[in-house]
Amino acid sequence: MTVASLRGFTYRYPNAGVPALDNVDLDISDGVTLVAGASGSGKSSLLRVLNGLVPHFHGGTVSGFAEVCGRDVVTTPTRVLATHVGFVFQDPELQAVYPSVERDIAFGLENIGTSPALMVRTVGDALERAGIAHLRKRAVATLSGGERQRLAIAGVLAMRPRLVVLDEPLSQLDADGAAALVTTLVDLAKQGTAVVVAEHRFERLAIVCDRHIEVDGGRAVGTVESTAVRPAVVRSATAMVPARSRGPVAWRVNQLAAGPARSPVLEGVTLEGRRGEIMALMGPNGGGKTTLLRTLAGLLTPISGIVERAPGRVAFLPQNPMALLHRASVAAEIAWTVRRDASAHDASDLMADLGLAHLAQRDPRDLSSGERQRAAIAAVLAGSPSIALLDEPTRGMDDGARDALCRVVLRMRADGCSIVLATHDINLARTVADRIVRVGAGVASECIAAGVA
Repeated sequence: MTVASLRGFTYRYPNAGVPALDNVDLDISDGVTLVAGASGSGKSSLLRVLNGLVPHFHGGTVSGFAEVCGRDVVTTPTRVLATHVGFVFQDPELQAVYPSVERDIAFGLENIGTSPALMVRTVGDALERAGIAHLRKRAVATLSGGERQRLAIAGVLAMRPRLVVLDEPLSQLDADGAAALVTTLVDLAKQGTAVVVAEHRFERLAIVCDRHIEVDGGRAVGTVESTAVRPAVVRSATAMVPARSRGPVAWRVNQLAAGPARSPVLEGVTLEGRRGEIMALMGPNGGGKTTLLRTLAGLLTPISGIVERAPGRVAFLPQNPMALLHRASVAAEIAWTVRRDASAHDASDLMADLGLAHLAQRDPRDLSSGERQRAAIAAVLAGSPSIALLDEPTRGMDDGARDALCRVVLRMRADGCSIVLATHDINLARTVADRIVRVGAGVASECIAAGVA
């Protein structure tokens, strides 16, 4: 059964030079639909048509026709479409409303007048299906990025919509979480809920999806059945450049205990990083990777133990790039970072290296998720930081953008920067890391050398 149809649909954001969606003709049916394409191709804009955020929230101009669940998107209010379409955004940090997990999942149910008894059962079922029943009583502020991603998914599942739309839902999930989510989506489809997923890394989804839509330059350039979809190939584990001898110690933690709200996530951690070295932190969601980065950055006060950093600027990229991007253009963001830095001459080169030169005067809030991620990376890495701490840096990135990031961090390593990456992206870790450290169950331990399975 068809749940969404677009005919000649064209959409242009306010003040945009080219349309984000250009004459799209498309039908979306029951089952699992995978939407793929490069960063900035129009995937997120297409998904936002399905719940009416395009055009009702973003404004801009529209021509053509779009219908979802039998309702005209242009004439139907988003509050009505929201009762039929559940949407999980790329930025789960922005989707939570209440401070506790259980209450946040119940938010949508409260809005539609669900009885208290049914609400308790429905919230419990959503927690189980999202794999976060153990987080039921947790404060949202204490969750990792991956845990927040699953919280957003649980909130959508609780509403039991006719159509579930997910934008990059696997980007912050560990291997177990990603596998569990794919299973949940397949089960939803079997039970009659249509599922649309936009993803860059779709090895798992390509195997189970019923159809595949490729978006390029705002056009849906191909719609094929799943039998024609080839799973993505895992990239080579060979490092892009050989590791070299490390420099002096850039940072050190000794017997560190740390965690949000003085509740330890890490305990007894002793670890050091050196100049001219790239360290990758890997491990399960909630294992402590972000806690370690925030403590190294000085944003989280240790509960106990010692944190030492060599003199010099510390650059920190949080999981949510919009926490950094507040100025009117990408160029202005970077200029602010290097305003007191004598090495500011490299700012334009950095934008070019990250594929941002053509976006220099764009407002970061109008960019795609992958483009915003690259803008945030440029904003924190501009100049000459002594230590760079990057939390899920490839979130929302296509392969080209990831390769550009690899080149940038390798050049920074050659210049003597100490770089620490927290990531679930094994290809990134194998490509650039000199050391891979597993963080989980409160401890951090060096587990494998770069390039080793």
